[in-house]
Amino acid sequence: MLDYDNVANEQRKVIYSQRDELLSADDISETVEQIRIDVVDELVDGYMPPQSLEEQWDIEGLESALSSEFGMALPVGGWLSDDDDIDAEAVKERITRELLADYERKTEILGQDRSVFEKQMFLQILDRLWKEHLAMMDYLRQSIHLRAYAQKKPIQEYKKESFELFEQLLGNIKNEVVRFFSRVQFSVEDSVESLEQQREEQRALQARAQARHEEAETLTGGSGAPEQAPQPPKPETFKRQGRKVGRNEPCPCGSGKKYKHCCGKVMA
Repeated sequence: MLDYDNVANEQRKVIYSQRDELLSADDISETVEQIRIDVVDELVDGYMPPQSLEEQWDIEGLESALSSEFGMALPVGGWLSDDDDIDAEAVKERITRELLADYERKTEILGQDRSVFEKQMFLQILDRLWKEHLAMMDYLRQSIHLRAYAQKKPIQEYKKESFELFEQLLGNIKNEVVRFFSRVQFSVEDSVESLEQQREEQRALQARAQARHEEAETLTGGSGAPEQAPQPPKPETFKRQGRKVGRNEPCPCGSGKKYKHCCGKVMA
């Protein structure tokens, strides 16, 4: 059983290391920018494969993906028609610039608090997807022993599939961060309210992360002092401006969901 626990512990160390970096950083805009570049590169490669011929490119599919994933209608086909010298790398750079310019325009309203918003939302996305990953790992662990009937070693199969799940988790975190920041919308009344709520939720998020970590240490029989969960920064108090968003009203982020089911939902 210890071998199974060691696999989960190694993954946990990676996630907690990322959380530590996020919490200790004053500004994560460069991190978000690099993630945006990585996500766009991977997306474009799917429709304009490296070393492929122009006839093999799926430009309509790329434009559709940009619209569905990031909420932006970018005329990639027009760019290619207007400039015969443009290649896949140039397309990647232009898409990245367009996404960044749109995001900066929308977040001007936040001013210096944009870094707070980015950090809080990144942490919420990471924690939510990590929790979902732990549930999949638990299911895999419970079912992996069936592989013995197929003349396969359960622990080897577990290590292989848990690694694949973890790689998928890291990719999902990147994609979700870029997707959220690309589609988010703000209004003057909601921006300060949203930041205030995010600060209040951070304490609860950290408490739950600490509890999960200590429980995992107990179950795995870890020796020595348990890892310390990242401590939340001291929250600042905002004075509410404008009315409070009703729980049943449309979420100001533009997702189309009710506020209580979107940005107003406390992470479990």
